[in-house]
Amino acid sequence: MNHHPASVRHLDGPAGRLEARIDEPAGPPRAVAVVAPPHPELGGTLHDRVVYHATQGLIRVGCAVVRFTFRGAGASEGTFTGGPGERDDFHAAIDAAAARYPGLPIWAVGYSFGSWIAVDVGAADPRVAILVAIAPPIDSYDFAAAATAGKPVFLVHGEFDHFTSTKAMQRFYGTLAEPRELVIVDSADHVFDGRVSEVADTIADLLHA
Repeated sequence: MNHHPASVRHLDGPAGRLEARIDEPAGPPRAVAVVAPPHPELGGTLHDRVVYHATQGLIRVGCAVVRFTFRGAGASEGTFTGGPGERDDFHAAIDAAAARYPGLPIWAVGYSFGSWIAVDVGAADPRVAILVAIAPPIDSYDFAAAATAGKPVFLVHGEFDHFTSTKAMQRFYGTLAEPRELVIVDSADHVFDGRVSEVADTIADLLHA
């Protein structure tokens, strides 16, 4: 599916400008996905490879995609806070998505640290219809909100993720209510090294209309 970027370079965040990019499918979007990057103190930005490929998968299934960089990283202003400020950043991105695409369902998507933020914020926000967590570090952060959200939860996990074992991910998956899906990407680690293109395929397969 052909797509084109919208002319957006930043969003107004609570701690200053947030580096951002919006991509749109060729036709009218069916939803808008807000995508959170990995840990900003570990180099996580909207340009991360996994975030990029997740974006491509979302575009393939007809989503507009708002991706951004948390405060204190990349070209975003502000200072990293370890969670509270980053939740506010995600809220700001949801607000921007809702304003630009009124009436469309919003999907909260995140990779690694960003998946914690996306799930935590998205679970509580009534505007968010679907939660998507890519390589969620469930042993490092509290993902309990996913189990009580009352929303579809989609998980993408690398078989050899060095932060979370496949057994631990399967146990976590067992705590979630339906509808839910877990895809384990064969031979992939936490950063999907050598398997990153499969992130796009997996997202597209999970979320196709």
